[in-house]
Amino acid sequence: MLKWLNLSALVIVFDQLSKWWANSALELYQSIAVLPFFNITLAYNHGAAFSFLAAESGWQRWFFSGLAIVVSIILLFWLKRLKTDAKLEAASLALILGGALGNVIDRFVHGYVIDFLDVYYGTYHWPAFNVADSAICIGAILLIFDSFRNKTEQK
Repeated sequence: MLKWLNLSALVIVFDQLSKWWANSALELYQSIAVLPFFNITLAYNHGAAFSFLAAESGWQRWFFSGLAIVVSIILLFWLKRLKTDAKLEAASLALILGGALGNVIDRFVHGYVIDFLDVYYGTYHWPAFNVADSAICIGAILLIFDSFRNKTEQK
């Protein structure tokens, strides 16, 4: 099932290329309107999801990097042990792994994660995110879906 690492690699490449583009094309907090509910807006996240712990002194960079590396190792072992028919579970894990490593690369290279996808309604803006974050969320949703599907099939 390690062939699914190709999906992880694809996520990492697309994530890093999109972050490079956003960081090169935009100034910090500059926005490009795309749709009435979506902007491309460059932001740097020194924390975790929703900028959790972003205002701390810098220790969070190493904490979140270490946490992501530990989770990535666990995901690799989980992926390796899957049966060949567990395709949705494998795809889910590969998406989460690719997203986690995409953000770890940012933390090591920049000291923060580059975010640029800005979804909003009226004046309410969802916290900016990136391709890696999207892959993690999609992977988690698919993994939950797969776990419910497998319970139903076992009955």
